[in-house]
Amino acid sequence: MAGSLDSALHKAALAEKRGDMAEARRVLDAVLARFPANRRARVAADRLAQRAAEADAAPIAELSRLHAFYAAGDHAGAAAGARTLAAAFPRDARVHALLGGALLAGDDALAAIAALRAAIALAPAEGAYHSNLGVALRRTGRAAEAEAAYRAAIAAAPDHADAHFNLANLLGAERRFDDAFAAYDRALALAPRHVTAWYNRANLHRAARDAPAALRCYLALLDLAPDHADGLNNMGSLLIELDRPAEALAACRRATQAAPGNLKAWLNLGQAAEMAGALDEAQAALARATALDPDDAHARAHLLFLEAYMADWRGRDTFAALPIAMAAADRVIEPFVALPFEDDPARQPARARVYAQSSFARTAPPLVPAAPRADARIRIGYVSADFYDHATLYLMAGLLREHDRSRFEVRAYNYGPGEGSAARAAILPHLDAFVDVRALDDAAAVARIRDDALDIAIDLKGYTKGARAPLFVDRIAPVQIGWLGYPGSLGSDALDYIIGDAVVIPPGAERDYSEQVIRLPGSYQANDDRRAIADAAHTSRATFGLPDEALVLCCFNHPYKIGPREFDLWTRLLHAVPDAVLWLLRPNRWAEANLRREAAARRVDPARLVFADMVPHAEHLARHVHADLFLDTFAVNAHTTASDALWGGVPVLTLAGRQFAARVGASLVTAIGLPELVAQSEAEYEAIALALANDRAALAALRARLAANRLVMPLFDTARHARAIEAAYATAHRRRLDGSPPAAFDVAG
Repeated sequence: MAGSLDSALHKAALAEKRGDMAEARRVLDAVLARFPANRRARVAADRLAQRAAEADAAPIAELSRLHAFYAAGDHAGAAAGARTLAAAFPRDARVHALLGGALLAGDDALAAIAALRAAIALAPAEGAYHSNLGVALRRTGRAAEAEAAYRAAIAAAPDHADAHFNLANLLGAERRFDDAFAAYDRALALAPRHVTAWYNRANLHRAARDAPAALRCYLALLDLAPDHADGLNNMGSLLIELDRPAEALAACRRATQAAPGNLKAWLNLGQAAEMAGALDEAQAALARATALDPDDAHARAHLLFLEAYMADWRGRDTFAALPIAMAAADRVIEPFVALPFEDDPARQPARARVYAQSSFARTAPPLVPAAPRADARIRIGYVSADFYDHATLYLMAGLLREHDRSRFEVRAYNYGPGEGSAARAAILPHLDAFVDVRALDDAAAVARIRDDALDIAIDLKGYTKGARAPLFVDRIAPVQIGWLGYPGSLGSDALDYIIGDAVVIPPGAERDYSEQVIRLPGSYQANDDRRAIADAAHTSRATFGLPDEALVLCCFNHPYKIGPREFDLWTRLLHAVPDAVLWLLRPNRWAEANLRREAAARRVDPARLVFADMVPHAEHLARHVHADLFLDTFAVNAHTTASDALWGGVPVLTLAGRQFAARVGASLVTAIGLPELVAQSEAEYEAIALALANDRAALAALRARLAANRLVMPLFDTARHARAIEAAYATAHRRRLDGSPPAAFDVAG
């Protein structure tokens, strides 16, 4: 036995000596198969393996040179050198891995995949190679293969932090939140100073709508990298969403200091400063954003909208030159921002279409409508962020109270603030369910609402501030209707219907709507005939700085609705009526200063402008008793504000414009039975105002008619409005059950 072993080892040694490594390897493998514990055979085999490895290995100096190319950003040079080296040393896994990394950095993911697979075939235990393969596969859209590669990396090297990090990123992109956070936990346990892991994890918590966790991660990130511009910017943006203006302002200031060339940082600073009441700083920040990119229509429009809120009209005329379409989604003008600058029923839906197409994509699986329920009640869901002391709820609280609960199951889905709100508490007894989806991300909110098997979902937000359009884009009900919150079309197929009336959407205007039009009798707008008005007996005109004997012309619209056209006309009225004053809202000191300056420029004593502070709603309604005539704005009329005035006993003079937002006043005034207060031109508007100003008896008679009409005409007949809108819901529901597509219809009066 010993002789045959010695003979075999001698044979292997001779083969090795003459350079026949394959024969030497064959003989030694046979020996070790019979004598696996033989020390001489094992030493000879290890020596042979070492010589083979040395023969296969690329020179260290050459590898170092190519790594230096890579580190310097010369990925093409590194790839070219690695290709040459791989041809010379095809069994050196390091060369193939370097080639794969260089190709990946140079955006040639397909070629990188081949190189990295070659590296893995030679060195399957190298976790980094599997991890990089996962990155390359993910770049080509092969997520399942990428996940398998990351998991192979972790199996080969459980302590490879980047493998856990890469897996977390992939899982997060697929919204597999629990698994993603577990992977981030492991990555950060292995590499607690991994800045990008903290940043990505913070962003993922934000996507999952876990704001406290997101803030903790942003703060951990900033402890490691205090000048991380994107982290500061995103944290500032989150704090804006959370309505924490002081903290948001501090974060956004730091973001602009860290990255003074970042346009989005300046936009966020503008928004944070506006929230904090520092409108001058907001204006400067937005101006800086527009200077960074003068062609960014989104930034320019936001600056102009802020300036409109400040009654600063110096740049207002530039809006007309802003394009509707932009190459990048984040440069498109939000439709609501455009409303006060143009009264154009064709351009508004065009803007809405561009905004919808660039901003929202359907991500949920198709909705499968539930079968009709045995109780036959129509299940409706009102969806909004405004279930608190907000204009929308002031209007619709009565409708919720008056709904016929024997025919309708009424649910509300909230994604806004308002915990502890008195207005919210008042509506809860009139709902079958109040469901808060504020903490859910869009996908989870869609799934939650779908679970309730609604027949009809009503969008009360449209494109107003804080809206979550993706809920309707993904469809939460078989019939979706837009109503009350946004005065215009969404420009998409997210909504089947929009509720209007014959004034806001006159016959022939349907062409400007992507939705099918439902017209209610009277006005589209709901009102609550039990809205409380505070006792005004203890107040006088002097309480509000108004002259006792003056003609008080008022407009309590926010200043963004007031432009030079309105103000020119109003100041002409002040010239023509010496005892008249103009009573306006004071939401900020800049608007007051600018409007006084504009008055002086028109040779009107600025003291004839009297400004009203923001007060609780019931007190606001009560102070209307001291006004004589409400003057409406043009491109965007008073909406709730006009109903407030009419409910408070003040006639509203309005101009019937062209777009929905410019015809709301006409709808309300007509529904209260005062159609003579609807002007068809600015000249007629001015003539009516002058006639009433010069005939105080006629104005008093008009006020008396308003008082008589208030509780008998359709506008404030809450029960009648409830029956009309229920008829609209029933018709839309019946069409769906019949298999008919959405179609326009009018509800009979």
